[in-house]
Amino acid sequence: MAFSTSPQLPAELDAVDRRIIQELVNDARISNAMLAQRTGIAPSTALLRTRSLVERGVLTGYHAEVSLPAVGRSVQALISVRLRVHDRVQIDRFTEKMPQLPEVLSMFHVSGATDYLLHIAVSSTEALRDWVLDNLATDESVGHTETTLVFGHHKGHGGPVPEEPLG
Repeated sequence: MAFSTSPQLPAELDAVDRRIIQELVNDARISNAMLAQRTGIAPSTALLRTRSLVERGVLTGYHAEVSLPAVGRSVQALISVRLRVHDRVQIDRFTEKMPQLPEVLSMFHVSGATDYLLHIAVSSTEALRDWVLDNLATDESVGHTETTLVFGHHKGHGGPVPEEPLG
């Protein structure tokens, strides 16, 4: 899912919305009946509230987590990328191309000396080397890369939702 480049105002969330979000963060596959039970509301209300959270852009998707080693992608890396020039055409081409590559798990546009940070997963260190050579070293818009191997990844928590809107 792409990040919005336009600022978004925090959504108005009441205690029920926050409980629904927390339950879905804990288990996105929860049934509507169980969601209603855990949040203390009727199933029809749970369904309407969840749909409203989606329509308002608070909930942006549901996903399955895959064990990367189980599918042959046991080597992960974070690759810092500095573009050669900051030409809009090259930036747009780079930002369109990279997330489409199957090895790219995430791409972040960041500040500082690095322009982009890529999180990729491949089958081996040889595959990592080849990927960097084939997709970054030969890309005319890329000026510099730095690759860091990931030894472990500890996922953060998508919640809880703060009681008061930040801002």
